[in-house]
Amino acid sequence: MKKIIEPVKNLINFLFQKIQARIKYMKCFRVVSLKPQQTSKGNVLLSYRIEPFCVKPGQSLPHDHTWHWEVRQIAQTFLDLGYSVDVIQFHNHKFIPKKKYAFFIDIRDRLESLSPFINQDCVKIFHADIANMIFRNAAECTRLLQLQQRKGITLRPQRYEVPNLGIEYADCATVLGNDFTESTYKYANKPMYRIPISAPAVYPWSEDKDFEVVRKHFLWLGSGALVLKGLDLVLDAFAEMSDFHLTVCGPIQDDKAFEQAFYKELYETPNIHTYGWIDVTSPDFLELTKKCLGLVYPSGCEGQSGAVITCLHSGLIPIISYETGVDVHDFGVILKICSIEEIKATVRRISNLPAPQLKTMSYKVWEYARANHTREKFAQVYRNVVEQIIENYSQPKQVSNQEFSKQTT
Repeated sequence: MKKIIEPVKNLINFLFQKIQARIKYMKCFRVVSLKPQQTSKGNVLLSYRIEPFCVKPGQSLPHDHTWHWEVRQIAQTFLDLGYSVDVIQFHNHKFIPKKKYAFFIDIRDRLESLSPFINQDCVKIFHADIANMIFRNAAECTRLLQLQQRKGITLRPQRYEVPNLGIEYADCATVLGNDFTESTYKYANKPMYRIPISAPAVYPWSEDKDFEVVRKHFLWLGSGALVLKGLDLVLDAFAEMSDFHLTVCGPIQDDKAFEQAFYKELYETPNIHTYGWIDVTSPDFLELTKKCLGLVYPSGCEGQSGAVITCLHSGLIPIISYETGVDVHDFGVILKICSIEEIKATVRRISNLPAPQLKTMSYKVWEYARANHTREKFAQVYRNVVEQIIENYSQPKQVSNQEFSKQTT
């Protein structure tokens, strides 16, 4: 009987996976249309993520990335301003506009592909949620090459994307990030408006944290593309500092090649503790951050790192790269070259500071995150930016002969 049941179970699982994949595929081509409470002033096309608009009543949004909430807030901003909003998946290649749009917001390559079908007076906004794609591709390949030369290991890119021309087809851009992020798009010479990334949760200040006890405990927290995000560098650094402790939180088991290459560091090095993926809204995460002094995150490229912002909210002192897109002012350290030796020296230097100074730095970290990176702040700044864009483009757009030719051919 068991010999019969097992193949049937496997067939059922296979069919279920195929059905789920088909459902996911069909969702990509949905259009979610939202209406304002008042008479509509016009239409907005939002090419971003559609999943947050498809959650069931009572179902909460995931916490693994800030876009789950931010895309809904972007739509809500235009609804509050009196516009109807059509939402499509950013890689929906089947959608063709059938109506006039006042604004078109996109995060990848729909601006380029749909520009010939969009009315000429539509204001096109590129929403830069990551650094420019050519920069990111180059950054990941550079880190992979450095790893290959350092350890004789070849790993494949995890975040490669075909570069898009969104910023070049846009009238302006909203940028999640700081000077670094904006600098990767400056070549296009378009107006850019900075938006501070939000955070899925805010945490209370940990008054009882003992900075004398935690001074040698650090955290790496990140998502996929582990080499791009500097985990290999941090592992190698802490493997050479046996008196310091590192806790690793991220989807390690999803990247089998990386896990195998760094198995010894991840699982057989006494001062390195691999936790794996963690829910940053959970009590476990708060308990973990109370036992750590700082975050070590030498990423090669971000838009504005949600992982870093989350750790700022927990008061962790940031030791991060310039390319995280996060400012640290006087409460953290920006690594200059992200070498293993620099990481080791910086960790030791911060760890050796007096406990009262560490507490002051940590409190400044927490205050900065509370003041600059919340959902309320994102909503406020995004609305202010949209109102500014509306004012700037209140006059009919002047279309050059070259642009007109491009749109009509």
